[in-house]
Amino acid sequence: MGGELMKKKPKPTQMNPNWVQLQQKLNLNSKPYSRTFKKLEEDDTSKSILGKRKDRSDDESDDSEINPLVPVNDDSSLTDAVAMDCEMVGVGEGNKSALGRVTIINKWGNVIYDEFVRPLERVVDFRTFVSGIRPRDLRKAKDLWSAQKKVAELIKGRILVGHALHNDLKALLLSHPKKDIRDTSEYQPFLKSGSRRALKHLAEEILGAKIQSGEHCPVEDARAAMMLYQRNRKEWEKSIKDQVRNKKKQGKRKPKKKPKNEDASNVSQDGYESL
Repeated sequence: MGGELMKKKPKPTQMNPNWVQLQQKLNLNSKPYSRTFKKLEEDDTSKSILGKRKDRSDDESDDSEINPLVPVNDDSSLTDAVAMDCEMVGVGEGNKSALGRVTIINKWGNVIYDEFVRPLERVVDFRTFVSGIRPRDLRKAKDLWSAQKKVAELIKGRILVGHALHNDLKALLLSHPKKDIRDTSEYQPFLKSGSRRALKHLAEEILGAKIQSGEHCPVEDARAAMMLYQRNRKEWEKSIKDQVRNKKKQGKRKPKKKPKNEDASNVSQDGYESL
């Protein structure tokens, strides 16, 4: 009897028809809903992992392409061509310029020397809005003579690239052979109606790079000058060789000086020309 007795299954409770209908609707929509939710979770996760950095990269890619002034490698060796840029501060009554920072990069755009320099005279105007130099930058800066010596060593025997280099060399109290200077402010193809153009305009027009939008960065300016030179190096060097060749030809064509006593034999002692 006991073995024959089986537990009776409880009769299923009948559900309210309205509830059954609602449950069926939920089951039909459950899969797409779960997929949507999963995607939302993934989106939230990716945002939490990448954060604002991802947003910044997207913004940067929309606003501009790859910056042409960024070095293509990390080689900081001294090359046959270097570019220099200096930032000035005001001394004296403020209208006199003195060296406040000097930067030298190699042909790849990598920095090989970058130092703040303490002027010989007291600084009365840091010109921060242009130079980017602040009082704290000069507290432990190099003295002028140390910077001058180092720069002289780095540029000796090398092609020196820059914009309006005469100002930089003057501030450093240095000179450089004219044949080894490549000044982007004086290169004929860069001139406009015979007038010099600002480095900012050359960089934007030729390189597609925006510089000097606020405080100047000597590293950035030196890179712009070097890039302008590198893109025109072949033609630029050819023009230099042509100039040297033309000067040599002109030197050879100079008329010989007449001897002082050339006509003395034709003139008599009385001052009359002999017949």
